Amino acid sequence: MKKLSVIGALLLTACVTINIYFPAAAAEKAADDIIKDIQKNTPQQTQPKPKASLPDWQVSVYQVLDTAINAVVSPALADEADLAIDSAEIRQLRAAMESRFAGLQPLYVAGFIGIKADGLLAVRDIDSVPLKDRNQVNKLIAAENADRQSLYQAIANANGHPEWAAQIKSTFAGRWLSNAQAGWWYQSSGSWKQK
Repeated sequence: MKKLSVIGALLLTACVTINIYFPAAAAEKAADDIIKDIQKNTPQQTQPKPKASLPDWQVSVYQVLDTAINAVVSPALADEADLAIDSAEIRQLRAAMESRFAGLQPLYVAGFIGIKADGLLAVRDIDSVPLKDRNQVNKLIAAENADRQSLYQAIANANGHPEWAAQIKSTFAGRWLSNAQAGWWYQSSGSWKQK
């Protein structure tokens, strides 16, 4: 009976943690959706990772555990892990970023700008930017970075967790790099590299 109480307590704790902790997987999906929409990219085809084969008895044990957990923990709880990315403020920021991307894309391609490790944009080498274009490049970068910061906070607010803004920013930083097109520059370990 004591073991049953411990298992019950663990399952109850698992239910609570689903609702408390930052939904990282949902944040990655939301970031990918937003970034691809802004950049109008088609979804990238990813190669599935080879799976290690498990002995049949382990597969059976995992299936039984999965069935038992699903019987106790409502599958509807998994739906709650979605991240809301639709509010008036979020739509406005996305629209501004989408229209600005047309001006940023040639700068990415020319290598004038790159994505920093924190997901914000920076001029890689100001001397490489033609003098007549420097002011415009700096304005585009400043506007984009401000909108990215505002977007992260707006997503956190839309989900009722303003304290998630830093985690959302961190998630987006990785996704901006993953969704960067071939030839774009990004910062890694303090130095610029080309994708």
